[in-house]
Amino acid sequence: MKLSVPHLAFSARRPGRAAVTAVVAAAALLTTGSMAGAAPAPLGAAAPPVEVAAAPDLPVANVKAHLTQFQSIATANGGNRAHGRAGYLASVNYVKGKLDAAGFTTTVQSFTSGGRTGYNLIADWPGGDPNQVVMAGSHLDSVTSGAGINDNGTGSAAVLEAALAVSRANYQPTKHLRFGWWGAEELGLVGSRYYVNSLSTANRARISGYLNFDMIGSPNPGYFVYDDDPTIERTFKDYFMGIGVPTEIETEGDGRSDHAPFKSAGIPVGGLFTGASRAKTAAQVTKWGGTSGQAFDRCYHSSCDTTSNINDTALDRNGDALAYAVWELSE
Repeated sequence: MKLSVPHLAFSARRPGRAAVTAVVAAAALLTTGSMAGAAPAPLGAAAPPVEVAAAPDLPVANVKAHLTQFQSIATANGGNRAHGRAGYLASVNYVKGKLDAAGFTTTVQSFTSGGRTGYNLIADWPGGDPNQVVMAGSHLDSVTSGAGINDNGTGSAAVLEAALAVSRANYQPTKHLRFGWWGAEELGLVGSRYYVNSLSTANRARISGYLNFDMIGSPNPGYFVYDDDPTIERTFKDYFMGIGVPTEIETEGDGRSDHAPFKSAGIPVGGLFTGASRAKTAAQVTKWGGTSGQAFDRCYHSSCDTTSNINDTALDRNGDALAYAVWELSE
């Protein structure tokens, strides 16, 4: 996660399906170009109820297996997965291989920043209304000082596992599903901004919901929800309310992760976060447990951000909340 600081588990059962009335309109099937079609219905517009399968529980062991792969990639490539380095490209190839095998249509988008080539990976699930796309994403790069397992292996691994769960379930939602992994976030949201800027005005207008996941397994975690689009925010809050976990509005990194370019383009956004360098307060310890006065992630942007820097409970809960939102908003 890019913040304004020096460069900078318990397996809960899924709650009953919330009464979400969102109609999430979205983009064309490709990352660029235009597609004729009806204008999307706005988020929050009434829609006739449709009975669909409940979202699956994302096995935290599967998410952690992806994190182990990211750690191995970093270890084999100079200790990091940073923009323009071999570890980043190897991370892209790992995620792409999983998605290709699962039946997704993948697109690798290249860009240049700081004299180095970066990559975005986009994965589309076949089917669904091409004029209504629900999109979830995360940044895949680390800083140069470490493997970036919490920041942001956790978001990348959970988004990957949610996509694979779509494939395992052969989920056929009304809306089209798209997933994205962004490059060079740590250099200032470069990859996600490049992606949004590459879309035609018409295609940007079709995207009605982008969900962002950046640092969702912090070792001294909080449970923070972005307060951007009301429907997306309510969907996440409904999930956590259903498992009895209180939430707070995310303020530490507000506007400093990959949702920001989407928001600037007028696209409704939302997301989850478990905290970075800010210290957890006594009141938050009362609410969530953990250690008062200690950073949510003491290894933020450091070499100790490894697979040992993860809270399984937070990772499990946030992964399940991610899947819940994807299913709810795409039905």
